[in-house]
Parts: sequence; C-alpha cells; structure tokens
Amino acid sequence: MTEYRGSEKSSPALFCCWALLFIGFLPALILQSIDTRFGAALAVQCVVVAHTGGGLTRVLAGGSVRLVACGFWLFAYVWLGLAPMAMLATDSYPLPYRTGETTALAAATLTELGLLAYSAGAALAAGRQSGRSVVLEPLLSRRLAPLPVLLLCGLSLVLAIVLIPGHEGGLRAFFASRQALRQSGAEADHAHALRVWALAVPAFWAMVALIHLPRLTPGDRLLRAIRWMLLPLLVALNVIVNNPISRPRFWAGTVLLVLLFSWCRFNTLRTFRIVATGLTTAVLFAFPYSDYFRYDEREVVEVTALAEQFTTNMDYDAFQQMHTGIDYVQENGFSPSAALGPVLFMVPRSMWPEKPQTTGIELAQYAGYDFHNLSAPLWIESYLWGGAPCVVAVFCLLGAASRRTDDIRERLRDRQGTLAVLLIPAFAFYQLILLRGSLMAIIGPLLLLLIVPLVITTRRAGVSRPPSPFRSPVATGHVPIPGHRRHP
Repeated sequence: MTEYRGSEKSSPALFCCWALLFIGFLPALILQSIDTRFGAALAVQCVVVAHTGGGLTRVLAGGSVRLVACGFWLFAYVWLGLAPMAMLATDSYPLPYRTGETTALAAATLTELGLLAYSAGAALAAGRQSGRSVVLEPLLSRRLAPLPVLLLCGLSLVLAIVLIPGHEGGLRAFFASRQALRQSGAEADHAHALRVWALAVPAFWAMVALIHLPRLTPGDRLLRAIRWMLLPLLVALNVIVNNPISRPRFWAGTVLLVLLFSWCRFNTLRTFRIVATGLTTAVLFAFPYSDYFRYDEREVVEVTALAEQFTTNMDYDAFQQMHTGIDYVQENGFSPSAALGPVLFMVPRSMWPEKPQTTGIELAQYAGYDFHNLSAPLWIESYLWGGAPCVVAVFCLLGAASRRTDDIRERLRDRQGTLAVLLIPAFAFYQLILLRGSLMAIIGPLLLLLIVPLVITTRRAGVSRPPSPFRSPVATGHVPIPGHRRHP
C-alpha cells in the first residue's frame, strides 16, 4: 500500500501569479468601468474580493489537493466577489429590485462575515488535524462492494426501462431544452423532478462505481465480463439522463468533474493544479455562455465584457437576492421556523400546511417578480433563520467540515474504490449548488447523492490508524488483504 505522502511543496511563484490575477488584475479590470462614487459598500466588497481571491490562490498554489475548499472559494470569488463588485461599481444589476447604499453595505458585510467564519472553522480543524476523526474517517474509508454495485447497476437499468417510456414526452423529453420543459410545466412539477433525479443520481453512481470497482483476483473473469457488458449500457443511460441539454449546468459539470477527479491519474498535486486552473478559467469566462442549450431559439453567441456579464446575466443574482433578503428581514423579522424546511423537506404540505416556502421563491414573491427560479445563497438562508449568529455558526461548521474531509481524502487518495476518492469530489462540486441555494430545492438531490454511495460500499475490516507523514519510508513487503488467502 502506498504511504501517505503528507503535504507536498507549495509553489511561491505560482502563489504570486494567482494573487496578482485574482486580487490585482481582474478587480482592476472591473473597477476601470466605475460609474458611481466609491462608497462604503464598494470598499467592503473590495475586502471580500481580496479575501476570496486569497482563499482561491491558497488552494491552487498550496501543497495539497483540496477539492472541497476549491469549490467553496471558487463560488465565493465569482458569485459573491467579482460579480457584486461589478454591480456596485456600475450601479447596474441583473434584476429589477433595487435597494439603497445601506442595504448594499449590509449585504457586503454579511458576505465577509460568512467568509471569516468559514476561514476560522477551517483553521480550527487544521489545528486539530493530528487527531483522528472517529466518524468521518471510518465512513470515508468504506470501499466499493461488488454485489451492491452490480445490484445498483441493475436497479438503474430497471428504473430507466420503467420510468423513461412513462415520462411525459418519452425519450425526447430528456433532450428538450429547459425552456421547453418550463413552458410545459414539467420543470415546476415536483413529482416530475423527483422521477428525473431518481433516474439521474443512481445511474451516475452506478457508472462511476462500476468503473472503479476493484478486481477481486487476477482470474476473476466473471466480474470483468459483467463489467464490460454493463458499462456501455450505463454510459448510454447517463448520456440520456445526465446530459447538459435538459439538466442544470451545475449538475452536468459535477458528473464530468467526478469522473475526472476520481481517476487515479488526477490525484497528483500537479494534475489538480492544471485541472483546477482550467475549471476556474471556464467558470470565469465560459460559464455565462454555457446556457446555449437552455433555450429553443438559440441566438448567435456574442462575447461581452466580464463586467457586463456580471451585471446583466441572472445567473449572478446571488448578491442582489441578499439585498432582497435583508430588506425582507427588516420588514418581516427573522424566520427561525424556516430552518426546519430543509430538514423536513419530505413532509408534504397536506400534512404540514405551515411548511416554509423555498427561500428563493419567497424572496422573488417579496420583490414582486413573476418568475421564481432565483437563487438564495447560504449566506442569506442562514441570516433569515436568526441573523448574524446563525451565519457565523453555519459557516464555521462548514469550514471545519470542509477542512476535515479534504484532509481525509488527502490521506486516502491512493486507496482506489473508497468513499473518500469518489464521494468527496461529488460533494466538492455539487457544493456550488448548495452555496447558491435554495436549500429546499436542492436538499433532496443532495441527500440522494450522498446516500447512494453508502449503500454500495462496505466497511473495511481493520481500518488502521493513518500513517504518520513523519515516519521514514521503509520496505515492508506486501500486506495480505484481510479475508483473502495469499497464494504461494
């Protein structure tokens, strides 16, 4: 077994290059179009950009692979860093609802408060990294088991045979644009959404697990034959149910990135830096144009300035939705009961008439919009529950959990077929949807994404204490796998 390598060397030169780009060049590119007075809100937003840019820089130039931190800082830098800076600098916003300087200052301050709490939580967890997690580490050390994986493959194919023909529009509906689905009312139908996710998530995990299923013995021809028989069927099924035409871009991107980062060749620090750099570039400059398949009538793609994209594209509505949420609290007060909505999301409204509304929809209705498919970032969700203390608590816990999971994956990244190698990349990139919100809208798919891998894995017998990075490497020979006989 490969020894835990500990932290590899960080790159000071790379750190300086990324810092100049994220904290210097890109903000200057946006601020050059400033049309308004440099007020207090914009000043605080500059602090937010420096904080998020520094966090993303540390991830990309650091000495270890940190996927969860990468997802968090990438979202924070783009959606709550650069995009709000462009809005405040030009006094232009993608949505009609407008607020004053006081609300804008409160939104920027709330963003920075959450970032500080996240950084503090991560620092506290890093300070205790020598201690072993009695819950997370054994959980993420679970390994894929052949029989449950094959049963999931069979279940995914059976669900496809049963649900796809009965789907409204049949197979063609899975290649229809999201505009067509919205016009037909299917996208707003919760039963329809549940059926689609029940197809998409098991099919995705069945394909990933089948690819990474460890071989039992060199002569296990039956398992290899079943694998090669099922794999083409599952790839075809995923093309149908997880394609970027009818599925959200965040989810389609999660599927692709998990396939990449769960591959052993992408476990090295150098490869992580290359792929993470490409991902950052794509999110900054290509994401606004990736909704090409969302509409039936596709116009010619026109490349516009970064600041213009941030201030006109509703994909970047997070900061403005925070404005709306702050005004909503000033008028209606906090809503502690809203925190129960994501926890008890499966309870039908017929049994719970006072069930909280999805936060994005609640804020859209408060602002008077006739369209409700808007975000509600975790910052404003937690603020609505109980103000700044809730924001601090939520992000401190999130920062600690993110650091712990990244550290565990770093220790286990050479053990193929474990939950650490498969599940952490999935959460790291689906995290962008979690941070964007609303929680009520995404908690169901998130739980499905996390629970399915637990069902197809089994606890490793005799999970040992992670080896110390300070132990000198010595030749120890091959250790027999528990439960298997060694052949002479």
